Amino acid sequence: MASSLLRSNKLASEGAYTLDGTGDERSTTSDYVDSIEDGDLSDYSTRSARPSTTQSLLHALGLTSWRRKSGYDYEPAAKDDVPARAPKRSPQREIRRCRMSYVVGCVKRVLLATPFLILMFFGVLHMLHALLGRAQLFWDVDVSDDFLPHWGKPGRLGEGLAGYPTDATRDVLPIPCHSHNDYWRHVPLFDAIHWGCTGVEADVWLFDEDLYIGHNLASLTRNRTFQSLYVNPLVDLLDKMNPKTDFVNGSGHGVFDVDASQTLVLLVDFKTKGHEAFPVVSKQLETLRSKGYLSFWDGEKLNSRAVTVVGTGNAPFDLIVNGTNPHYRDIFFDAPLDKMWEAPRSPISRDDTLHAEDDELDYGEAMALPESNVTTSGQGKVGTEGVLSANAFNPNNSYYASTSFTSAVGF
Repeated sequence: MASSLLRSNKLASEGAYTLDGTGDERSTTSDYVDSIEDGDLSDYSTRSARPSTTQSLLHALGLTSWRRKSGYDYEPAAKDDVPARAPKRSPQREIRRCRMSYVVGCVKRVLLATPFLILMFFGVLHMLHALLGRAQLFWDVDVSDDFLPHWGKPGRLGEGLAGYPTDATRDVLPIPCHSHNDYWRHVPLFDAIHWGCTGVEADVWLFDEDLYIGHNLASLTRNRTFQSLYVNPLVDLLDKMNPKTDFVNGSGHGVFDVDASQTLVLLVDFKTKGHEAFPVVSKQLETLRSKGYLSFWDGEKLNSRAVTVVGTGNAPFDLIVNGTNPHYRDIFFDAPLDKMWEAPRSPISRDDTLHAEDDELDYGEAMALPESNVTTSGQGKVGTEGVLSANAFNPNNSYYASTSFTSAVGF
């Protein structure tokens, strides 16, 4: 029996036979001989190692390949048992299988690597953008300094050609943004214009027949006035944007060179008594008015100009509407949006053709009611005592309509 087992082991070591009927070139005789010398043949077995979870995952992703089993189970052979010859695999089939495994592995690798490559690509772009954007911290990347740095200067090439009359706001794109409390900016008015804001706000306080700019009384100074911070700078800027040349002699150009027709809204927040401050505000706007820079209503339509003045806060609605000239107005009102509530009409009859479009509307059960407590100060309230209908606020006298978000919505 021992000779039979030794013969079987020899055949297995040569890759022709194994006791379980499969061929394996990696079987050796040393371990089996040791078991024979110990006299323990029934318990001898070499179990094939199972792949770990990591190996299984990598194999599923095509990042590794299965190895042949490292061992096979052996059981004691019966007397005179003859091992069966292991079935041979066709070389062509083996080649096809290898090629297919290679192709599948490549496809899996590409699919797995694609998202990572995309993320890496955009990450590199982001890093390059960040580095190039901060290049001036290390060296001067201003190309204009290297290419004809003296171009346009007196006595140099291009003398007198370096600038345009409207260069003050060159390349500034106007956007619908509002500079709230603009006097807090590092450079009032010009900082907002630099970023393209089409609206600025100035809080005015009337003291000693002059208008001072500030958020509260503690921030007021004698040199920070409505004229010094807003009126005079606007006049100087618009004079540059409307030069007197052989080609033009007018005042139709606004503050933005990119869009000459875009108006700049100057929102004047009346902090003191509106009826006393309004005449002073109107008087200090005279320079802009005389040069044709103010938007105005001519009794029939609104004529847009470079600057549109809107009164808010304690601005008096009655003085804005009933001015000295009923056919001219260049200061407009910030209407109270919460006062424009109107009682809903009765539901449209089902016989009306509009019912299909209107039958889903709410007719008052869930709608907010107008404010019951009437005050005489604050935004949109001064000078509105005689207003009986929301129709009193219209494009002829009101440019804005706003209200407190907290009081209107409840947060």
